[in-house]
Amino acid sequence: MSTPAPVSTSAPIRKKVTTLTYRQKKERGEPITMLTAYDYPTAMAVDRAGVDSILVGDSLAMVVLGYENTLPVTMEEMLHHCRAVARGAKSALLIGDMPFMSYQVSVEEATRNAGRFLQQGGMDAVKLEGGRERADAIRLITSAGIPVMGHLGLTPQSVHQLGGFRAQGKTASAAKRLVEDALILEEVGCFSIVLESVPARLAELISKKLSIPTIGIGAGAGCDGQVLVTHDLLGLFDRFTPKFVKKYADFHHEMQKAFADYIEDVETKRFPAPEHTVEMKDEEWETLLHEVNG
Repeated sequence: MSTPAPVSTSAPIRKKVTTLTYRQKKERGEPITMLTAYDYPTAMAVDRAGVDSILVGDSLAMVVLGYENTLPVTMEEMLHHCRAVARGAKSALLIGDMPFMSYQVSVEEATRNAGRFLQQGGMDAVKLEGGRERADAIRLITSAGIPVMGHLGLTPQSVHQLGGFRAQGKTASAAKRLVEDALILEEVGCFSIVLESVPARLAELISKKLSIPTIGIGAGAGCDGQVLVTHDLLGLFDRFTPKFVKKYADFHHEMQKAFADYIEDVETKRFPAPEHTVEMKDEEWETLLHEVNG
């Protein structure tokens, strides 16, 4: 009986994905893939899997730091996680999420903070939330040579203004405003736009009107690409899963089982076993005993 060949954990080095790659994929009708990552090992795994882009999302406030929403995460915390991701991912387009109040005060501060994501965080681009009210900031940021991804629909940093994590664009007037905002974001220089929790037919309409690609999350299959929070995809939480998430694994329960097995092995002294133990040569041991015991 032949022995199965070992599964390789490495992957061939891919050509670096850029904002131009995004546009080319839209032109060819090829779906764009994006996932979040917040640390070195996850970024390495996601990158080796072949994803087009990695978002270091401000969602880390909730899924990594345990906050109730995205508002508390700071620039320094975002940059810390960006640097870890940049060390692990070499091929995917890396996008840093600008946190709450890092771009709302002034266009100059927005540009300065956006630059920090590239200069100090190792990112290739930034993402920020909002429509026409962010046009001046996006125009100045892109004029500084910093690629910007927009974000429309459910914008989590406006959770209190929106009255919670609620779908957007469900009335004709609200949908028309989102269409207008998307066209404005394209005009001021965004290379792509995330559409979150909007009706599928609206997202498809916007995607067809734009020459830049749209990335959907809870926005149907008519977008040019899709993004999910990796922690949701892996089932790392049992407290809450958005309707639009498809779980591809159940790591939360797998982790709990592994931890419980470890605790039981330690308590019953099954771990560590001889194969986990460092040994000394007998003659060295005898010499030690002679020297310490006399």
